[in-house]
Amino acid sequence: MSSILDDLKMQYKFGGITQRLIYLNIACFLVSYVIFGLLRYVNINIDFLHYVSLSSNPMDLLWKPWSFISYAFFHSGFFHIFFNLIILNFSSQLFLTFFNQKQLLGLYISSAIFSGVVFVFSFYLMNIISPLVGASGAIMAILVATTTYQPLMNLRLLIIGNVKLWHVTVVILIIDLMQIQSENSGGHIAHLAGAFFGFIFIKLLQNGTDLSKIVTNLLDFFVNLFTKKSSTPFKKVHKNYKKPADKPVSKIVTKDKTQQQIDEILDKISRSGYDCLTKEEKEFLFKVGK
Repeated sequence: MSSILDDLKMQYKFGGITQRLIYLNIACFLVSYVIFGLLRYVNINIDFLHYVSLSSNPMDLLWKPWSFISYAFFHSGFFHIFFNLIILNFSSQLFLTFFNQKQLLGLYISSAIFSGVVFVFSFYLMNIISPLVGASGAIMAILVATTTYQPLMNLRLLIIGNVKLWHVTVVILIIDLMQIQSENSGGHIAHLAGAFFGFIFIKLLQNGTDLSKIVTNLLDFFVNLFTKKSSTPFKKVHKNYKKPADKPVSKIVTKDKTQQQIDEILDKISRSGYDCLTKEEKEFLFKVGK
């Protein structure tokens, strides 16, 4: 059991933003359904989703402004999170073929906020009060962003065979449009809003404006704010004015052996994922990560 937990910890630490987002979504789901579900058996009824879901009622937003982000990490049921995480993993891997980890995180959060704003505004105009949870809007932004950048990318799907990326995206968008008047109309509005944001994200990026930096710079600011900076003690420096001996200067920089091994393993993870590591490599990472 401990080896499984250690393996999960290492995947979270070295697996990249995609796996961290997946683990965060799973953790939030477990908190909302498992923990608070068990509390009902001892007559403690807390509607936890009410505090993290995004409401179309402006009065609710006054006391829970965090819901513009939190709703994108919680889901309404097992199948809701199951299919969302499959598409998140699929679209994120495609996105990371062309862009970096920070851009993925920035796009996920910024598109979630944009989708939430569109949902609230739309339902407010229709005079409908309803909650919203789910990462679908952010996931659609990632998928459409990748499709906008590389629409002719070849994919091989089970049973169907070879298709272009834009074929898959168009089918998903058509399904959303067809269900816009269904019971989950708010969810489909958020999907389409996320798709629109993903399209705009790439068009602005191609013109030199990276919207993801707004989010990542803000996150870096708070991380640095709460991270203790190690103070460097004053060291007296003695200058040696003795003329150095005429020896050939080697320009070869030798890395520390441990650091070199870490770099090689991280390169392997970035190419093929954490699961491709051998048992010895995973144990080595766990030891140096303590």
